[in-house]
Amino acid sequence: MAKISQVFKIKEMNPVDRGPGLRGWPLMTEERGSKHLTTGITEFQPGANLALHFHNCEEQVTILEGDATAIIDGVSHQLTAPDTTFISQGLPHRFINTSNKPMKILWVYTTTQVTRTFVETGKTEDYLKR
Repeated sequence: MAKISQVFKIKEMNPVDRGPGLRGWPLMTEERGSKHLTTGITEFQPGANLALHFHNCEEQVTILEGDATAIIDGVSHQLTAPDTTFISQGLPHRFINTSNKPMKILWVYTTTQVTRTFVETGKTEDYLKR
């Protein structure tokens, strides 16, 4: 088995549009050699949020900058850097930037084949293909 290491310099990467007020930087992906993890950073502009959704795997989110409201399984949590969440597979959740400055999160998934299913529509998408 080949051994690899990589260094990601966010300032040298082009961000990906993740929706209104959201941009992201996928870091570790299957395309970059990962066998078990998908990781990245998403920046939320003030007031930006993700719709209520769930994933096909476990997820860890750490607030890197700013303040957020995390709604996990119907319970609202006020978070600030470096608060961290763990969300089980299939558990509905969303993050909302509740501050007047950008908020950044680091996300980690336990598979390279991440899907996101939106609770309101039931639509499932490949997380990194948005």
